[in-house]
Amino acid sequence: MDTGLFFLALVDGQPQGTIRFHLSDVPVWPEITGGDSAFVHRLAIRRAFAGRGLSSLMLGWAAERATSLGRRWLRLDCEVGRPKLRAFYESLGFRYHSDAEVETYRLSRFELDLLSEAGVQLERRSWRTS
Repeated sequence: MDTGLFFLALVDGQPQGTIRFHLSDVPVWPEITGGDSAFVHRLAIRRAFAGRGLSSLMLGWAAERATSLGRRWLRLDCEVGRPKLRAFYESLGFRYHSDAEVETYRLSRFELDLLSEAGVQLERRSWRTS
């Protein structure tokens, strides 16, 4: 968190989720050069808040932050064998891009065009930070 890459979602002052937001991801997206993308990793929610929409809010925050930084794309990945997680990302408007091998992991990569209707809708889910 000291490097500014990890952010916490606080609910009633208590951390209930975390997300890693950064502006480059060479290991997973080596072909993406230039400054048109933001990347999300390590989205995690406490079990007590699972299924309450906090993940959507956090991804909405990431979309809003990416847009404010002049980025057009929000990109993320997950392990290939996670069909529920893949379906969740797709339900928010992320489009499957491709699979990639990174070290010992086989990942499915997803992207969201922040200028698309789905991108705008996701941003509207965001919460305001203080």
